[in-house]
Parts: sequence; C-alpha cells; structure tokens
Amino acid sequence: MFCRYVLRTLDVDAARAFFAEVAGLDFSTPAEQSGLEIFPLHEQARARGAPPHWLGHLAVSDVEKTAGRLVELGAERLGPTFKGRDGTSFATFRDPVGAIVGLRESTPAPAQSPVAWHQLHTRDLVRAWSIYSDLFALEQREVIESPDLEGGFRTFAWNGSGESVGSIANTARWPGVHTHWLFYFPVADLDAALAVVLEKGGKALPPVTLPNGHRLAPCDDPQGTAFGLFSARAT
Repeated sequence: MFCRYVLRTLDVDAARAFFAEVAGLDFSTPAEQSGLEIFPLHEQARARGAPPHWLGHLAVSDVEKTAGRLVELGAERLGPTFKGRDGTSFATFRDPVGAIVGLRESTPAPAQSPVAWHQLHTRDLVRAWSIYSDLFALEQREVIESPDLEGGFRTFAWNGSGESVGSIANTARWPGVHTHWLFYFPVADLDAALAVVLEKGGKALPPVTLPNGHRLAPCDDPQGTAFGLFSARAT
C-alpha cells in the first residue's frame, strides 16, 4: 500500500496554506504520523519539465529487491536510493506503464491514511494490473463498466481489508489525460471544498458519483499540481 505522499511544489508556503484550507492537510505533523511530506520541486526536475506534483511511495520490505523487479519489467529508475528524515530508504521510478511512483522501506502506516482514493490513469490496464497486483498485492474488487473506456474501471483493495481504495483504468487514452497516479483527499463537503479551490485560483472538473455513492472530483492547485477531492456517500 502507499505509505507516504510527498508534495513537490514551487512555493512551499503557498501550497501548505492551500491544501490546509481545501482539505485540512497538516504538513507540520511528523510524516510518520500524517503520511505527508512537502518539499520544493528539485531544480533538475524542473529543468526536465516536471510540473509540481504529488508522489506516492509504496511500502516494500526491500527497496533494492523490488526496484530490481520493476526495472526487469521495464521501469526506469529516476535517481539513486535516498535516506528519508525517518531513516527509511526510498527511490523514485517511472513504472513500466509510464507513471511516476516511489518505493519506500516499510514503516508503520499512519493510523488513518490522508488519501481516500487512489486512481492510476494508464494506457494499458491489463499490463498495469499485472504489475501492481503481482508486486504490491492489489486485490480486485469490481469492474465499473464505462461505454467509452475499454476495460472499465477496475477497483482494488489491499491488506486484506476488502474495502475498495482506488481504481486502475485506461483513462490516459482520453485526450488531455497523461499516465499518472492521482490521489484524492477526503472532505466533508465536496461542493464547498471545490468552491474554495476555484476561489484560490485552482481548477476543478465536475464531480463524478461512483456506483457506491461516493463522489470525487479531479483538481489542480494554483501551481498546477494535480490532485483530487473525495466525499463519502451519506449514511
């Protein structure tokens, strides 16, 4: 499962304030407790044209062993293995289907994940599912059919919980969508949160309602960072 979500941005202070107001994210809490970190986007990444972005780190018992398997499957390593502030090793990759993802030495997961839904936009659902289910034990829950999407949305759970926590779909075949992991943060009132996104200079697409009643909406912050907002169905 994802154990850390790292925001790499141009203006750290502005990003802190924006995500605190929109989604209640608190970067002042230690990452071991919150699952969140924030850093300036590295100059080398900016030179390569990388926009501000959220990077998810998947928990693994052995970074180098899993890295080797990823590379054998066609992943590209995007730098050396580093040590985090908490002493755990981590490394970043372009996975075999083109999404940027991190591997991080296993640490105790936060009591509550800061992310409610994980969406992998890909052009090759079958290959992406094979890789992630094999290496990271994703468990298929259901397929949400879509008339304009080959393969539909394949939802997944992990750690044997049985609860769907995300989906993989061929949505990167749609115009304007690139291959990437998109992370949705929970909010109590989705419409109110989206109004704040727009008020602060961000962008938002109209909300989508899932078959189970949950609602979600992809967004960009004012610096161009892609993220999503999620509200659970009313009970």
